[in-house]
Amino acid sequence: MSKIIVLMGAPGAGKGTQARLLQERLNLPQISTGDIFRGLKDSQTSLAKEVREIMTQGQLVPDELTTQLVRERTGRDDCRNGYILDGFPRTPTQALSLETLAAEQEKEIVPVLIDLPADTLEKRMTGRRNCPVCGEIYNVYFKPPRFDNVCDVHADTQLIHRADDNPETVRARLVTFELQTRPLMEYYNQRNLLRIVDGARDPELIYRDIEAIVGA
Repeated sequence: MSKIIVLMGAPGAGKGTQARLLQERLNLPQISTGDIFRGLKDSQTSLAKEVREIMTQGQLVPDELTTQLVRERTGRDDCRNGYILDGFPRTPTQALSLETLAAEQEKEIVPVLIDLPADTLEKRMTGRRNCPVCGEIYNVYFKPPRFDNVCDVHADTQLIHRADDNPETVRARLVTFELQTRPLMEYYNQRNLLRIVDGARDPELIYRDIEAIVGA
């Protein structure tokens, strides 16, 4: 049975890296609700118009409509052999809707949490620096440049530290993630579905664990 991989992880846990590896190596599309919402601006379907109106008013899109959008996107041919979900489900209500969708599509849901201690997550985000020329990402704690705050490749280029990668903002983001995601984790844990992988390792080792979990 093909899989629906629900990839979860706090900001800085490496979820994006693992989603990209799964997409490249298993040839599974990554379905992001953010991308779906952004793609609505040019769509003329009645559902797209309804969601656009809600978003224009600054309101949250109801679970039912979000699920409809996910159903529409995952019903395409590229999702026939499975897919990776990013940003959905966010709540137990959405998780319940996903179970209905999975049954309709004859797919198995595999929730995977990339777990990391809060102090490591904080260092990953506050320590990030990137080169504005080549885009290379460094970290002052885990992957520092050879020389202080300059790119290894472009030696005359100062690295950039994003304004929102400060301790206060990062801690607030982690608290928000914990509050929003904990009920979803408990939902899957109660159903003995949640699989947890250690995110404090090399990305390749994390990928191997996830690949084994999804039975690739």
